[in-house]
Amino acid sequence: MSGGNARTLEAMKYDSGCLYILDQLLLPDESQYVQVKDTEDGWNVINKMQVRGAPAIGITACLSLAVEMEPINFSSTDELTDYVTRKMKYLVTARPTAVNIADSAIKLNTLIEKHKEQGVSGLKHVLLEAIRNMQQQDINTCKAIGLHGAQHILKHNDNQCVKVLTHCNTGSLATGGYGTALGVVRALSELGKLDRAYCTETRPYNQGSRLTAYELVYDNIPSTLICDSMTSALMKCNTIGAVVVGADRVVSNGDTANKIGTYQLAIAAKYHGVPFYVAAPTTSIDTRLQTGEEIVIEERPQNEMTSIKGINLAAKGITCWNPAFDVTPNELITGGIITEHGVWSASDVKIKMESII
Repeated sequence: MSGGNARTLEAMKYDSGCLYILDQLLLPDESQYVQVKDTEDGWNVINKMQVRGAPAIGITACLSLAVEMEPINFSSTDELTDYVTRKMKYLVTARPTAVNIADSAIKLNTLIEKHKEQGVSGLKHVLLEAIRNMQQQDINTCKAIGLHGAQHILKHNDNQCVKVLTHCNTGSLATGGYGTALGVVRALSELGKLDRAYCTETRPYNQGSRLTAYELVYDNIPSTLICDSMTSALMKCNTIGAVVVGADRVVSNGDTANKIGTYQLAIAAKYHGVPFYVAAPTTSIDTRLQTGEEIVIEERPQNEMTSIKGINLAAKGITCWNPAFDVTPNELITGGIITEHGVWSASDVKIKMESII
């Protein structure tokens, strides 16, 4: 299944028990969908980063479970429960730093406990319906994040048009649709209050130049691509109204794990007096962990640093350190954490989460 030359912003397509994901490794040159037939396929496309972005991998993991689960006739609710628990535990291992797959597993287990009395067929129906609704729910969440973030940024910029800097890809390709940090950019644009969006190339995997630039051009949003090493110079030479990034995991004290390079961006923003925001749905908040020191940081293969599409970029024999994420301390998140419920001070995350549960 291929999109040909037509560009699309749908990271995944699910219909009648069939799941296809847009192979983001081929973007921006080619738009091609890959079929996901079971949880093994789901694990592989997530691990290989054919689909990426914390919300998107959470949805993809669950949809791969739905595809595999739909034709199976379970003999009991216990068998179904064991199956779901085992499969979700397996899927979490594909990308362990992002919390969204684990969060989805908890939600499915909660549904199981709540609806066990409906019997095996009733319970299976409840689980499948919940999974099918995840993508639209995520779009609604992202649009709320976008509006809250845009309003907060404008309030602190005298309602004037702003220039915004973002990192990695946090748009339609990283979520169910619309985006988190890029959703804030979209909301500012829709309000007629965006002067320009700057995006980093986001080495070593180039999610910014390959994916965010792709989305910004697609939506005709005024935008400029910069190298990761140019961010401090940009803040010094231009009036940047805000830096807005996404998150793979936010913990109780507000420390945030996000794409490698986020930490240094936050340091530069603090030095230059630029408000630094993290845009994340509450599904990315993990109050089981107290500080960022407890977050497991995934390390990627060194060839992702030394080559691009088979073209060698580095001296052969050099060793590489390639963490996929870094942790930004809460005190550097000066603008706040933008959620679907509003903008929170990073240090208030745990209290705010307790208030909405």
